[in-house]
Amino acid sequence: MSSYKAVLFDLDDTLLDRDKAVEKLFFILLEKCYVDISDSLKREMLLEFKEQDKQSYGQKDKTKVLESFFAMFPPKYRIPHNDILAFWNKHFPYCFSVNQARINIVNKIKNQARVAIITNDTIHRQKAKIQNTNLHSYFDPIIISDEVGLSKPGKRIFELALNMLNVQPEEALFVGDDIEIDINGCQNAHIKGVWFNPRKIKNPTEIKPFAEIHSFDCLLNYFSLDNNVGFRKQK
Repeated sequence: MSSYKAVLFDLDDTLLDRDKAVEKLFFILLEKCYVDISDSLKREMLLEFKEQDKQSYGQKDKTKVLESFFAMFPPKYRIPHNDILAFWNKHFPYCFSVNQARINIVNKIKNQARVAIITNDTIHRQKAKIQNTNLHSYFDPIIISDEVGLSKPGKRIFELALNMLNVQPEEALFVGDDIEIDINGCQNAHIKGVWFNPRKIKNPTEIKPFAEIHSFDCLLNYFSLDNNVGFRKQK
């Protein structure tokens, strides 16, 4: 039996695929603002849209993303500057879909441990994502940075989760995709950080996660005495 009593999860790019959601938002934007776009130009525009989004990751106001994009690809019908954030908030949270395979893994973990979410961003956007994908029925508690006035990588938001779950740091794992915000943050709170790295990117920092996994099913290794392969422990 595992000694872990809780597994805490990041939301974007861990439980939910943000890249696919950005792509869906792009096509909503394309339909609203552009006409007669060739497939080759469409591909170029999508890559640039993703790059602009990437550069603004973690920022609450997404106005700059669309303004920069419109500057490069002038639209037929331009969303007014003051309406851009409302457009983003209205559509983006509903572009997310749940990865059922990951939820199946979460359900197996729940046989032995409690599961929770810690996520940064606005209350509106994160709650909409969670409600739309029904994640609220699987995780408790769900901690949103703007709702509690704390955020990753600060250790206090992780400590809040431990207190809510009534577990000690050594009894918990945190799973996240961002090596600096997620892994460094949780390890500052003495929680073992499991780096979810499905694209197998090279660690660009000196931060050493407790373990690195490339697929969610590797998490089950922490809850089995018979099989401990599939993850790479850091030395």
